[in-house]
Amino acid sequence: MFIQTESTPNPATLKFLPGQTVLEMGTADFPTKDAGDKSPLAKRIFAALGVTGVFFGNDFITVTKADDVEWDHIKPAILGAIMEHFQSGLPVMDGDTPAASGHAEHSGEDSDIVDQVKELLDTRVRPAVAQDGGDITFHGFDRGVVYLQMQGACAGCPSSTMTLKMGIENLLRHYIPEVTEVRPVDV
Repeated sequence: MFIQTESTPNPATLKFLPGQTVLEMGTADFPTKDAGDKSPLAKRIFAALGVTGVFFGNDFITVTKADDVEWDHIKPAILGAIMEHFQSGLPVMDGDTPAASGHAEHSGEDSDIVDQVKELLDTRVRPAVAQDGGDITFHGFDRGVVYLQMQGACAGCPSSTMTLKMGIENLLRHYIPEVTEVRPVDV
């Protein structure tokens, strides 16, 4: 098994490409070691000293490290954990834990606007941020303000504020006049 790695715009995050499907559908975000208990693969990766976050996409795994740890020191342990997991035959997620991390539900008078926001996120934004090892999901809409959750490499990325304000906000405002602002949420 050959696992490729790619850097991301977030220097604390690396993208690992195992060359096979990680999740059939959706994404899974494990921002803490305790959250990783739902996944045998995440548990193995968190066992490497210095790992602070794990994120799964369709064909990639994004790992975030602590600031005081160098990639040269923990990358071999992460590669070994990923390889061991896929050779073990164990599932990526525990049987009763579906991958989710999709958009939040929203109903009410703004549901048409929210549907447009979700459509633009799914077709224009999410594929681009997946290339960088992350995801951005809809969290809420209130009086013109769209609330988005950043995951994987996007969470804590130094350029995430710029991406939100200059990229996503401008895109949404261009296509949906009711949108006045985009703000991040921490969940």
